[in-house]
Amino acid sequence: MISDPDVVGLLYLLAIICFVLALRFLSSPRTARRGNWLGGLGMAVAIGTTLLLDGISNWELILAGGAVGTIVGIIGARRVKMTAMPQMVALFNGVGGGAAALVALAEFHVADGRLASEEVVSIVLSALIGSISFAGSLIAFGKLQELLSGRPIVFAGQNVANGVVLLGSAALGVALVAGLEEQWALVALLALALAFGVLFVLPIGGADMPVVISLLNAFTGLAASATGFVLDSTVLIVSGMLVGASGTMLTLLMAKAMNRSVANVLFGAFGQVQQAVGSERVDDGRTVRATTADDVAVQLSYARRVVVVPGYGLAVAQAQHDVRQLAELLEQKGVEVAYAIHPVAGRMPGHMNVLLAEANVPYDQLKEMDEVNPEFAQTDVALVIGANDVVNPAARNDPSSPIHGMPILEVDKATSVVVMKRSMAPGFAGIDNELFLDPRTTMLFGNAKDFVVKLIGSVKAL
Repeated sequence: MISDPDVVGLLYLLAIICFVLALRFLSSPRTARRGNWLGGLGMAVAIGTTLLLDGISNWELILAGGAVGTIVGIIGARRVKMTAMPQMVALFNGVGGGAAALVALAEFHVADGRLASEEVVSIVLSALIGSISFAGSLIAFGKLQELLSGRPIVFAGQNVANGVVLLGSAALGVALVAGLEEQWALVALLALALAFGVLFVLPIGGADMPVVISLLNAFTGLAASATGFVLDSTVLIVSGMLVGASGTMLTLLMAKAMNRSVANVLFGAFGQVQQAVGSERVDDGRTVRATTADDVAVQLSYARRVVVVPGYGLAVAQAQHDVRQLAELLEQKGVEVAYAIHPVAGRMPGHMNVLLAEANVPYDQLKEMDEVNPEFAQTDVALVIGANDVVNPAARNDPSSPIHGMPILEVDKATSVVVMKRSMAPGFAGIDNELFLDPRTTMLFGNAKDFVVKLIGSVKAL
């Protein structure tokens, strides 16, 4: 057992340093693996130090809980597919928020009215934010797993209902801080916060899911930090604030990438895209042009530069390994290959980076939007695999479009564009993509993996 407070402080400081360095390394795909290891090391030091503190008891429950968590974590890490990683992240976010809320409830129950006002504030914040994060993350998981509709779920008076529920939970929190030492009040606050978490995420559609995940991640960090004040744990306070701050910054970046204000994200039904007046498609005689894998193989083989634009369709088809093989074949023919990554492509921040890293795509070939956009004018072929809204020129050209102003990958500036897509169905934003009617665009309709495999065979035959 560790009883010296200086030793405890040094060990916790070591854990905090590991967390800070982990965030630093996670900012780049090249060093992300190192960041994960450092984060895991920091967590191991923090948990080990806490378990060795004087006064720790109930070892049976601790060991049982640790065993269950370890088994679930190992199974999840090994069995969950990369396409299901967003919902796994959402679920883990929820677990963290739920744990913070349960700790707050337990501490309030054990204290039995002997809490200082500042401790009650921490308990209220932990219970409120943690419950919202838990319930909201479960709804996000349900949408991502397609247990619930991915489209916005709205009803009449929804904003009013949200306001009433949130004000009710806030009122209970104020009453608790003011001296109401009744456990039923905290339980009622938890229930209202859970209801608000559900109502908060229901009107969010799939197009905004990256913003939702990063926002809920920030909520969980804030809840964990508040729990640190409840438990008088410095390492929990600091680590929670690191998660909260990084999640908040990521939310701002995601909102900017989708041309949404933070106020709209927080208070609007920000997944509900309504058709703007005058945005209906006008029949101007243009048609969609289909092509074949053999024709595309010729284009790719004799190009100087090819840019691959991955989207959620690539993830669903599990085509990342085949895409890497195709890129290697083209490079053997002297073709320069790069990958254009939009900040909100896929279902969570960094989804495409993780997917391509799994296939061992060289990190220096992954180009962020600001870096790759000026290069499309010098690109012979832009190969769009499963992306839709993030390459829609309407965001740049059509002021009446609901996504007007959203930064996009400017693939329409390439010499030719090849789009792999199952059908002409719109993306998450629910609008048609003018790129598909561009004279320079040809379409390969079907499963992305099947077509990439055909391209590999055709390129080899040339």
